[in-house]
Amino acid sequence: MRRITVLGATGSIGESTLDVVKRHPGRYAVHALTAHRQVDKLAALCREFRPAHAVVGTAEAAGELEALLKAAGVKTEIGYGEAALEAVAVDPAADSVMAAIVGAAGLRPTLAAARAGKRVLLANKEALVMSGRIFMDAVREHGATLLPIDSEHNAIFQCLPPEDPRYRAGVAKIVLTASGGPFRTRDPATLHDISPDEACAHPNWVMGRKISVDSATMMNKGLEVIEAHWLFAAPADRIEVLIHPQSIVHSMVAYADGSVLAQLGNPDMRTPIAYGLAYPERTHAGVSPLDLARAGALTFETPDLERFPCLGLAFDALRAGGVAPAILNAANEVAVEAFLQGRVRFTDIARIVAGVLEQASEGSADTLDGVLAADRDARRRAGALLDSAASC
Repeated sequence: MRRITVLGATGSIGESTLDVVKRHPGRYAVHALTAHRQVDKLAALCREFRPAHAVVGTAEAAGELEALLKAAGVKTEIGYGEAALEAVAVDPAADSVMAAIVGAAGLRPTLAAARAGKRVLLANKEALVMSGRIFMDAVREHGATLLPIDSEHNAIFQCLPPEDPRYRAGVAKIVLTASGGPFRTRDPATLHDISPDEACAHPNWVMGRKISVDSATMMNKGLEVIEAHWLFAAPADRIEVLIHPQSIVHSMVAYADGSVLAQLGNPDMRTPIAYGLAYPERTHAGVSPLDLARAGALTFETPDLERFPCLGLAFDALRAGGVAPAILNAANEVAVEAFLQGRVRFTDIARIVAGVLEQASEGSADTLDGVLAADRDARRRAGALLDSAASC
């Protein structure tokens, strides 16, 4: 029986994780669930899964949750704030932590779980984008097990040979696939008029609004490039991105002998989640089998960096190193939030990120304090730039 803590339980990854969990009641138990604001949703999950702990973002939300659970007769201990979040991430009563909090907010609890030697199912890419060296060092030093949950990194993990250097020396290239989002074929001249609802209407995946916008700009793929660099010790020039509109081939590994291994499946996050939960075994995920005859043609194309400038910015940040990826991520979070609020245009997202990177992209990422300072400074600079963009 694995006891699981789900950080970000009310998001799409959290919900998919709990769907897999309840399909195997004799195999998994939920120890703790966390959410930031969605109290009603978290209360419903607590009523269903009866976790020992639940954590929310504020004291007000904790009071609301306590009232709902008391009325339902659910005896879950409730906490709030960053300290409570880290406490459930390291709680020895749970052996596995699904790290599914979106954005920089997930960095501290995910890092804490790694330092506690947990089995970390990593769906929060920002933990590696912002502090890749710190995070990977923590995994090694504290004996944590790191299992990537993003469909692309999970696919690469499945296609790579054992970690013996004799085998890894034969890897020529890692290939990340991308759907291209909702604007893959749209006239670039019309992109400045995109609405938030249009940007969030992903053709293949059901995701939260922030990650949906990142998919539309392909910043999400850029962040995944940086994540792949740390997960698989791959330099930027050995990571390639291909647009694959069908989202059937989730990623590939190319080998020195000309072989290419790919992982295929229907676009459903329950597949990589089930793989991570049961690893090294495989279990039923509730996903229908892939029918290649019905899927038809599988196509691939090189991304246009003029259409998707955020992807190029991510490669630039990876090559710059240091705190540049943390700056990229922070500026993007500010710009995307402003776009979702209707304060700036879709095309302003890349301009704001590029402007912040130009202003400040140097600095060491060897300490968490240094990374977080760079994050705060980037958010301040992005705020100034988006105010300028909004006034125009």
